[in-house]
Amino acid sequence: MEIIFYCLLFLVAFLYASVGHGGASGYLALMALFGIAPDVMKPTALMLNLFVSLTSFIQFYRGKHFKWRIFLPFAIASIPMAYLGGLIQIDGDVYKKILGLLLLIPVIRFWFFSKVDVTEFKPASWLWSLMIGASIGFLSGLIGIGGGIILSPILLMLKWTDQKQTAAISALFIFVNSIAGLLGQLQKGIHFSADMYLYVAIAFVGGLAGAYFGALRFRQAVLKNILASALLVASIKLIFSSTDKKPADKSVDAPASVTNATH
Repeated sequence: MEIIFYCLLFLVAFLYASVGHGGASGYLALMALFGIAPDVMKPTALMLNLFVSLTSFIQFYRGKHFKWRIFLPFAIASIPMAYLGGLIQIDGDVYKKILGLLLLIPVIRFWFFSKVDVTEFKPASWLWSLMIGASIGFLSGLIGIGGGIILSPILLMLKWTDQKQTAAISALFIFVNSIAGLLGQLQKGIHFSADMYLYVAIAFVGGLAGAYFGALRFRQAVLKNILASALLVASIKLIFSSTDKKPADKSVDAPASVTNATH
């Protein structure tokens, strides 16, 4: 079970980084399915986000796809709201239902927006950017995601950026929101997995490979479809399954090294 978990972690990091995302929604889905407690899931996903999203951003930035003027208003509004969201703790059952709904967003992103080709750009609005950034930022801190998976389809629908520019902006957006969300959670106390260093190493390697190939080399439509299908199954499971009332450390579904956590 541990080997399966680590292989899936690498795959999630690779696929998300290839489109400019940190992968938090994928990490959260993976940890939820393996029985890890929500108070461990949130900071762990954000920590993994930091390494993968920064790696992804560097690769897309080197490819000259980043647009500061579009990124700044989103970040200005999202950072304080991500910190605020990180201060709030919600019931584990409610948390998983919200996560299940949020997982539908990357499914839609990978199935319906992966081939969007924006050729005629529209001018970006600072007002709309601030409003969207604040909303995504709060949700990011609350759930433990970077928010890029929500921002990217919005950018494409508004026709403010193309695919590569969207990936570059989303990557840095995820990075700054993950930092803010973690700072907020620090005020309440953070629980990390005992295997955090191994998680980071695997996600970093997967993210490095995904960002490189996504920014410079190839398209991975088949793998995106596989990931979207897996996220859809996870979403349905989280939304419709009843909450296990047993303590998280007694889960029988997760490998022992995955469920163990340190404060």
